[in-house]
Amino acid sequence: MKILVFNCGSSSIKFKLFNMPENVLVATGLIEKVGSKDAIIGYSKDGFSINNTQEVPDHNHGLEIIAKLLADPDHGVVKNLNEIKGVGHRVVHGGEEFTGSMLIDEKVKNKIKEFIPLAPLHNPPNFQGIIAAEKYFPDSVQVACFDTAFHTTIPPVAHLYALPYSLYEKYRIRRYGFHGTSHRYVARRFAQILGRHKYDVNLITCHLGNGCSITAVKNGKSFDTSMGFTPLEGLVMGTRSGDIDPGVILYFIENLKMNPSEVNKILNKESGLIGISGISNDFRSIVESASKGNKMALLAIDIFCYRVKKYIGAYLAVLGNVDGIVFTAGIGENRPVVREKSLEGLEQYGIVIDREKNRIIRGEESEISTPDSKIKVFVIPTNEELAIAIDTYEFAKKQFEV
Repeated sequence: MKILVFNCGSSSIKFKLFNMPENVLVATGLIEKVGSKDAIIGYSKDGFSINNTQEVPDHNHGLEIIAKLLADPDHGVVKNLNEIKGVGHRVVHGGEEFTGSMLIDEKVKNKIKEFIPLAPLHNPPNFQGIIAAEKYFPDSVQVACFDTAFHTTIPPVAHLYALPYSLYEKYRIRRYGFHGTSHRYVARRFAQILGRHKYDVNLITCHLGNGCSITAVKNGKSFDTSMGFTPLEGLVMGTRSGDIDPGVILYFIENLKMNPSEVNKILNKESGLIGISGISNDFRSIVESASKGNKMALLAIDIFCYRVKKYIGAYLAVLGNVDGIVFTAGIGENRPVVREKSLEGLEQYGIVIDREKNRIIRGEESEISTPDSKIKVFVIPTNEELAIAIDTYEFAKKQFEV
């Protein structure tokens, strides 16, 4: 059965087509700079690839282009779009409402719109992708897979802020967490590697990319996570500050006379790695600059890793018994220096990495801890699209009685 997965960002559309339940990738592609006259369109399948530019004014036109590519007589992968039985959509925010992936109906769509104030940069394009997919893939089951769903198991002791409780009751201000699909995928994969049941592992999963989060996984379920009410809280990220004293924001407003838009720009777009290094939010550029003696680049790396270590230490305390630590996503999978610095000095807690094994790059799945390390350390490449495809297939096979 063919399952198509969409990840619609504010100016991009990523897509992958799978044969399920074999988990075989059939085609993949990306449209960048959606909303412009020179959008970049990439598409590849079975040794064939294209990369060109054309006008893509919005997500609707983007999905129309993708539909035509997939059914192209010469280079497509289906003769008719009705061969695609399910379409899975990454949706960033599902609030407390959705504890798992959901078959999309009017109620689900209304809720996605309702949560737009909680994810104003993400939920709108996610929603636009759903509407367009319903138009171009009308015979397919449409499924929403929420980044927040995995974290709905976080207990009140961890998800509530020490604010007046009435603010939670009225506005649902709490820790939601993000990157849930990624954390769930690598947690399940770790359990498979160890031959354990998915609910028989305690883990610390580190999703480190341009956006970063760490999750404490207790008995296979999210127990705490570093991102909060928004994706701004927690670790140092590419352009986001992560944890910060709220008093700094008050200082910005009261003493520097900044308005909310200016504060938002600083915290979300001008902070993190790019803010400290003054170079880039791209970790590759920062590592290269640090190797040439740039002290601010080195400081950015050190602060980034220090924050990761700080959260790992906190979650060791929270979980007590820990089976493993997993690094994933762009930085987590490809930067040995980050893994080494983030775990440096934690040997007394039973975490010992093999420096030779730790040299792996390019997202190879591997154990990088020593045989005598009490806590296993793994690099597991994330595959959020496959996780979404698996969930979507479960709904589609019921619909089509496979």
